[in-house]
Amino acid sequence: MNFRLRPQPQPLGFQIAPLVDILLVLLLYFILTWNFSLTEKQLDISVPTAKEGRDAPRAIGQMIVNVNAQGRLIVNRRELQEEELKQMLLQLAADFPDQAVVLRGDQDAGYRHIVRVLDICRAANIWNVAFATSRAESGSKRDQP
Repeated sequence: MNFRLRPQPQPLGFQIAPLVDILLVLLLYFILTWNFSLTEKQLDISVPTAKEGRDAPRAIGQMIVNVNAQGRLIVNRRELQEEELKQMLLQLAADFPDQAVVLRGDQDAGYRHIVRVLDICRAANIWNVAFATSRAESGSKRDQP
């Protein structure tokens, strides 16, 4: 007969190594998603090319308004009506008076759709509007008349 007492397993204390691993994975995830959100672009919109265009760094909080070929307004991958966009821009102008708005109009979008967005920006007291273009590739057929 064995009358020896077996030692009872002691409960482990707070383990920091798994917590650090999880936090590093979350940090990596948020850094990657933040980086992709900086270049928010609607994929089905092809902006016109410009020979003298420059890539400007995107400012924090900068709003990008996409206008597709059918004239629909898309902000943050969400289609908006004119009144919704106006309310969003009014709030933006109230919070940040000099905030820039980048207008990404499809090259096949009618001029009236672009002017409609400009009117909405003006009604919301947004004066800093930039137009997005893509760089012209040298030697492409688009560069030729």
